[in-house]
Amino acid sequence: MSNPSATIDNLVIGGGLAGSMVAIRLATAGRQVTLLEKERSAHHKVCGEFLSREAVDYLRQVGVDPLELGAATIRYMRLSSKRKVVETALSFTALSLSRFTLDAAMLSRAAEIGCDVQRGVFVDRLTTQDSLWLAQLRNRKSLCAQTVFLANGKHDLHGWGRPSTGQCDLVAFKLHWQLGRAQTEALREFIEIFLFSGGYGGLALVERDVANLCLVVRRSELRRIGGWTELLAAVLDDNRHVQYCLQGAKALWDRPLALSSIPYGYLAGRPSGLWCVGDQAAVIPSFTGDGMSIALHSAALATEMYLAGESANQYYRRLHAQLGRGMSLATLLSRIMVTGAGRNLALFGLSLFPSAMRWIAASTRVPEQARLAHPEPPPEPQGEAH
Repeated sequence: MSNPSATIDNLVIGGGLAGSMVAIRLATAGRQVTLLEKERSAHHKVCGEFLSREAVDYLRQVGVDPLELGAATIRYMRLSSKRKVVETALSFTALSLSRFTLDAAMLSRAAEIGCDVQRGVFVDRLTTQDSLWLAQLRNRKSLCAQTVFLANGKHDLHGWGRPSTGQCDLVAFKLHWQLGRAQTEALREFIEIFLFSGGYGGLALVERDVANLCLVVRRSELRRIGGWTELLAAVLDDNRHVQYCLQGAKALWDRPLALSSIPYGYLAGRPSGLWCVGDQAAVIPSFTGDGMSIALHSAALATEMYLAGESANQYYRRLHAQLGRGMSLATLLSRIMVTGAGRNLALFGLSLFPSAMRWIAASTRVPEQARLAHPEPPPEPQGEAH
């Protein structure tokens, strides 16, 4: 292992939404920051790609407007199971945009505002040494930093694994589709939430009228069925509405993206001085559609508290206070929805009370009083008096 170069002030590990948000807000405050992203170019991620009003607000605060990137508008929600379908209007206007496009825009914004963005850099290990952080890289080089923000998404860094949670037995799949013309128009301005045996999923348009299909299923159910091909066939056979949505559709990738052991319900609390953001800070079940806003909020909150001289432990306590109740509710509902009796009960109840769908959405969001305002740039340097 080579000796590390000169110590940097702020190191961000991970170039997703949370990592880019931290880097942008630090740079806006006049701080030096280095961001390391393991992928060399833009790539797709397992994600529902739903941008709530809160997420859109945070993005616009740092100069990234999803509508300018081609995001689709979502105003309504449909819930389906077997032969039953209920729908309702959302209490806010949402957007949907692929992570491929959004992450690339955020990283570009970070570089534009002065961050040192390094792509294709993989961090193997993170340790502490003499009150500093040492990031050991795969190319056998290393970086030394005073402060580290861990934003490496759902994949854990060696030595910094997240503990198991009450619901970590789900496997997620994501696949983009080109729907038929009639199905595309029927989906426009809607997000479809569908239930099936052992899991649930979502379908919505993103930019260029591409449809994003994302679902989670219990590992035991997937093992029983056999694999992705058999799972999709079972979902279509079980849910007639989804069968119609995908009638004549063409998959745009050879195979879906997959992710397992997702720690739904996780809220960070590491007494280590490490600032965890994004999925390293909180992982809410995907059906709520609030994952990206929570990622952006955690990044904004961590940056604000760090700049104010507060500690990482204080940040975790505040994050727990803000998100704990909604996280518990979302995880409970997620557990119910992956059981046969639970999904039937949920659909029956929601068909009687469609407003409950709006209540669930509102109750699992980042609380309004917790949302942060636009970061203030550093003051302009004063010229010398003559």
